[in-house]
Amino acid sequence: MISLLANIFIKNREDCASPAVRQAYGILCGCVGISLNILLFAGKFLAGLLSHSIAVTADAFNNLSDAGSSLITLVGFKMAGQKPDPHHPFGHGRIEYLSGFLVSVAILIMAFELVRSSVEKILRPQPVDFSILTAMILFFSIAVKFYMAYYNRNIGRKIDSAAMKATATDSLSDTISTAVVLLAMVIGHFTGLQIDGYCGVLVGIFIFFAGYEAARDTISPLLGQPPHPDFVKNVEKIVMGYDHVLGIHDMIVHDYGPGRVMLSLHAEVPADGSLIDLHDMIDNIEHRLHKELHCEAVIHMDPVVTDDAQTNSIRKKVGSLLKNTYPEIRFHDLRIVEGPTHTNIIFDIVVPFDYHSKDGEITAFLQEEIQRLNPSYKTVIQVDRAYTSNAL
Repeated sequence: MISLLANIFIKNREDCASPAVRQAYGILCGCVGISLNILLFAGKFLAGLLSHSIAVTADAFNNLSDAGSSLITLVGFKMAGQKPDPHHPFGHGRIEYLSGFLVSVAILIMAFELVRSSVEKILRPQPVDFSILTAMILFFSIAVKFYMAYYNRNIGRKIDSAAMKATATDSLSDTISTAVVLLAMVIGHFTGLQIDGYCGVLVGIFIFFAGYEAARDTISPLLGQPPHPDFVKNVEKIVMGYDHVLGIHDMIVHDYGPGRVMLSLHAEVPADGSLIDLHDMIDNIEHRLHKELHCEAVIHMDPVVTDDAQTNSIRKKVGSLLKNTYPEIRFHDLRIVEGPTHTNIIFDIVVPFDYHSKDGEITAFLQEEIQRLNPSYKTVIQVDRAYTSNAL
């Protein structure tokens, strides 16, 4: 159904990197979610009245809250698509993350309420009436919720949306909770065991953990997380595709929401190259990154000496030392400054967060090994951190 509606209402639906297409998918899924959840609420509420089951009734109101969650998602996508303004020059894309977080909070609240009502049911048990109509309503609800989890998960992955993935988690938790409720009714009918309340507690705990996972996934982009490895690889492929780019490092990505990505990096270029030609190349790279990856890029040129035997020899030695002893660490910007009493070997190393060796241990090792080449060598080492998954 979602595919059919997307074919009808969403233009250029395959261009999922486009903010307009992402917004259209979010609004479409939100509208469908509201409609289906209201339908399920009505059916389950009727089933709860007929069966006198607290778990079924709680599940019905869970669907009503899900309709509210779908509304939050819809509004979130709508607001996130607003254009930048003087008060928000980077746009409103992070509202999508906030809407996903609100959905997660709704899941957690529902989990708490379900556990509370289920405990009351355990303390004051009441018989649960079983009927074919009730069972059919619940079975239909399971099928619908599974479909909602399926399409929300697929669309969430397609447009890389934390809010859609949170909604998918909510739908999947509903699928499992309703299945457990139906199982409890069947067991109670054929064995006489009143496990309705106990099942409600188990379902509530499951929903709580699902809500926690969804909240964590939506908070991470707000706090700041590493860019997706595929994005980093695409940037590297584009930039390194130019002949005069010798290497890249110090890549930092600021995510202000889908379609609002700010990128900065350092590109190593030959020190003896034409400044005008190199600057023109950098401009072309920045424009291409904007066109193909929908990001605003700022590239700093780092001149690298390529025709000096001493520099090349030391660069090779440092690379070999790190590869053999600290293979996770990269280095860049190596240059030599000679003086009357000693020669400074200056370069940066990129150390991952929570690395097993301390910064001082690494720099002391490099100083000692480089001095073995020449006692007059002194190292000046700047320790950088890796802000991307592959330490660019």
